[in-house]
Amino acid sequence: MQISMDGRGRAFDNIMIERLWRPVIYEEVFLTDYGHLFAARKSLDKYFRFNNERRRPTSLAKQTPAAF
Repeated sequence: MQISMDGRGRAFDNIMIERLWRPVIYEEVFLTDYGHLFAARKSLDKYFRFNNERRRPTSLAKQTPAAF
Protein backbone atom coordinates (compact mmCIF):
# COMPACT_ATOMS: atom_id res chain seq x y z
CA MET A 1 0.00 0.00 0.00
CA GLN A 2 1.31 3.39 -0.94
CA ILE A 3 -0.01 6.25 1.17
CA SER A 4 1.07 9.14 -1.02
CA MET A 5 0.13 9.42 -4.68
CA ASP A 6 3.60 10.58 -5.68
CA GLY A 7 5.45 8.52 -3.09
CA ARG A 8 6.79 11.56 -1.23
CA GLY A 9 4.08 12.07 1.37
CA ARG A 10 3.37 15.60 0.25
CA ALA A 11 0.39 17.55 1.54
CA PHE A 12 -0.69 18.40 -2.02
CA ASP A 13 -1.66 14.82 -2.80
CA ASN A 14 -5.17 15.23 -1.40
CA ILE A 15 -5.86 18.77 -2.56
CA MET A 16 -8.34 17.79 -5.28
CA ILE A 17 -10.35 15.60 -2.90
CA GLU A 18 -10.33 18.34 -0.27
CA ARG A 19 -11.51 20.90 -2.82
CA LEU A 20 -14.38 18.62 -3.74
CA TRP A 21 -15.55 17.80 -0.21
CA ARG A 22 -15.12 21.19 1.50
CA PRO A 23 -18.16 22.81 -0.16
CA VAL A 24 -20.15 19.57 0.15
CA ILE A 25 -19.58 19.54 3.88
CA TYR A 26 -20.22 23.25 4.50
CA GLU A 27 -23.08 23.77 2.02
CA GLU A 28 -24.93 20.47 2.42
CA VAL A 29 -23.92 18.19 5.27
CA PHE A 30 -23.67 20.75 8.09
CA LEU A 31 -26.93 22.43 7.07
CA THR A 32 -29.08 19.32 6.68
CA ASP A 33 -30.52 17.07 9.36
CA TYR A 34 -30.69 13.61 7.80
CA GLY A 35 -33.16 11.27 9.41
CA HIS A 36 -31.53 8.15 8.01
CA LEU A 37 -28.98 6.94 5.47
CA PHE A 38 -31.47 6.91 2.58
CA ALA A 39 -32.27 10.59 3.14
CA ALA A 40 -28.56 11.45 3.23
CA ARG A 41 -27.90 9.64 -0.05
CA LYS A 42 -30.88 11.28 -1.73
CA SER A 43 -29.89 14.73 -0.54
CA LEU A 44 -26.23 14.32 -1.55
CA ASP A 45 -27.29 13.03 -4.97
CA LYS A 46 -29.45 16.13 -5.40
CA TYR A 47 -26.54 18.37 -4.32
CA PHE A 48 -24.08 16.77 -6.75
CA ARG A 49 -26.57 16.97 -9.62
CA PHE A 50 -27.08 20.68 -8.91
CA ASN A 51 -23.33 21.22 -8.60
CA ASN A 52 -22.52 19.44 -11.86
CA GLU A 53 -25.46 20.53 -14.01
CA ARG A 54 -26.55 23.99 -12.84
CA ARG A 55 -23.80 25.77 -10.87
CA ARG A 56 -21.59 27.98 -13.04
CA PRO A 57 -18.30 28.79 -11.27
CA THR A 58 -16.16 31.63 -12.60
CA SER A 59 -13.11 29.36 -12.65
CA LEU A 60 -14.75 27.38 -15.50
CA ALA A 61 -15.56 30.48 -17.56
CA LYS A 62 -19.19 30.46 -16.37
CA GLN A 63 -19.77 26.92 -17.70
CA THR A 64 -21.23 24.11 -15.68
CA PRO A 65 -18.78 21.35 -14.71
CA ALA A 66 -20.76 18.90 -16.89
CA ALA A 67 -20.41 21.17 -19.93
CA PHE A 68 -16.77 21.88 -19.28
